[in-house]
Amino acid sequence: MKFRKFGKALLMSAVSVGAVISVTSCVESYTVGFLYVTGNQTTGTSGSSGQGIISGFKIDHNTGRLREINGMPIASGGANPGRAVLIQGSRFLYVLNRGVDASGGDNCTSATSPCTGANITQFSVGGNGVLSEQEQFYTQGGNPMRIVADSTGSHIYILDHDSPSAASCALALGPSTTACGDITAFTVEPSTGRLSLLVNAQVTSASGQPLPYFPVPADPIDMLITGSNILTLTGTPTTGDSVYPYTYSPTSGQLTVSQNGPQPLNIYQATAIQTGSGFIYVLDNEAPNPNPTGAVAQVLPFTLGTGGALQAQTGGAVPDDPTESNPQYLVVESKGKWVYVANSGDNANTTDAQSGITGYVIDTTTRQLTPMSGSPFASPVGIGAGPECLVEDPSDQYFYTANFNDSTVTGVDLDPNSGILKQLQGTAARATALPGPAAYCLVDGRTS
Repeated sequence: MKFRKFGKALLMSAVSVGAVISVTSCVESYTVGFLYVTGNQTTGTSGSSGQGIISGFKIDHNTGRLREINGMPIASGGANPGRAVLIQGSRFLYVLNRGVDASGGDNCTSATSPCTGANITQFSVGGNGVLSEQEQFYTQGGNPMRIVADSTGSHIYILDHDSPSAASCALALGPSTTACGDITAFTVEPSTGRLSLLVNAQVTSASGQPLPYFPVPADPIDMLITGSNILTLTGTPTTGDSVYPYTYSPTSGQLTVSQNGPQPLNIYQATAIQTGSGFIYVLDNEAPNPNPTGAVAQVLPFTLGTGGALQAQTGGAVPDDPTESNPQYLVVESKGKWVYVANSGDNANTTDAQSGITGYVIDTTTRQLTPMSGSPFASPVGIGAGPECLVEDPSDQYFYTANFNDSTVTGVDLDPNSGILKQLQGTAARATALPGPAAYCLVDGRTS
């Protein structure tokens, strides 16, 4: 069959339109995940109101740009929200609201004057990322500070800074113990997400009743769950920092005291304990005095042995970049090639240049960390002031920090070959304003 000139032109036009549609569909923007940020709302010139909120954003697959989820932000269910967890295939989200101290602030570390109004608020997660408040639950101790969930979402654990009973501290941790923190454990009902208290099957109170919590040494700093262990980081600038392990049962959720006991780290300014790719990392900010070791801010990598025993990795501690301070959060990139540390600098200074991300390359043979070319990545790249968290998006293309000092969420692009963090395209994509100072962030890869 022969085409006339007009017919050929019409055919070519149709082909061109098809090509344009095909190309357009390849670059069509869509939501690859949701980003949630906890924090307080700021009220005018008076500063933070203490009223907790959760902000929610859609992550654009092609640009990394954040777009606010319809209907958010919403109230967090309490004051001064901190950490949060997603469980059950991202069906439920739990926010730990720390409450307020006697002056209306968030200094929730005093056993004699504990913060009031603390709770765990449960939310259901809709297919469009919208959160709907469900129920509230309460810990057994005072001044709750951390929340973690096991890998199956069957159990949730809360780290309380202060145990409700000094006598129980002595029964669990030894007769010379006069104060301690505790872990409150919950079992999660699969269909509703409701929490039920899990009592301690190992230790009884002086009256012979099972303790409704699991004691840990005094002055806890952070906690994580990994494999068959829960590790609690504890200590002060005068006593030094240690890691206290419990053995964890995935079936019952019970915690059993490990034979290893507290493991001294020979550091005095620990800020966090985190895990990734089978390793344990302790973040340390040794710059302030007292500082017997003379070290600067650093990352201490460990492998984990039987009963939660920490074994220092070959090469030992890795220094943070000297221009950074107060490391707060660590993430191992999804393919296990790079490690990133968020440094918040000085939270009292809203223009602190020491806020940034330090990047490290993981040696494929020794697993040692080597500083990455171009690191640290700071404000010119798109890092906000005072990052409190660091997350990788579900498509493994972008990293985001939620920032305390400038009340923003900021995003950067991940170079898949070098691990270098770069500016997102377009100024609007790099920084998104929050209603107030950020406390924590997490991502949800379920978008339908």
